[in-house]
Amino acid sequence: MTSEILLPDSAVPYDTAVLNPFVILDDANGFIDFVSGVFDVPEVAEARTEMPDGKLIHAQLRLGTVDLMVVDRLDGWPPRPGLFQVWVRDVTVVLERAGSRGGSTVTAPTPFYGETTLARMLDPWRNIWWLWAPEPGQPDPVALWEGGSDVIFSTIDATLRSLADEAH
Repeated sequence: MTSEILLPDSAVPYDTAVLNPFVILDDANGFIDFVSGVFDVPEVAEARTEMPDGKLIHAQLRLGTVDLMVVDRLDGWPPRPGLFQVWVRDVTVVLERAGSRGGSTVTAPTPFYGETTLARMLDPWRNIWWLWAPEPGQPDPVALWEGGSDVIFSTIDATLRSLADEAH
């Protein structure tokens, strides 16, 4: 599919993606360590830009072709956590690595449609990560309206409601 507005993938500078998320967080260095450790990905060292007080005004982590950009929250700025979808080899391994670094499981590994497994986690900065892994040959789950589980919806609903309660 092509767009008359977006650059084609081959024209995007630095071999990155057309869309790259940006989050504003307290303790950006801690978040960088978390993401690097959980997903075994590097920080883009040449992108790191610190202010004189040591706060990060810009940093990037490379996940596949996407740069996840990070900045420390400054006085008067609200935190802006994100919702991320990441394809991984094994969602259970990612949940374990995240748990050992302060993350929590939102949705345990659950069969999903199209021969995939879905899991979700919440990191200590209140970002929610949708973790997807291919599961060739895995049958689709039974739909809720046909008597199947509502775990896919109920777990994210409960988490988002609890985060909303924290904000008030």
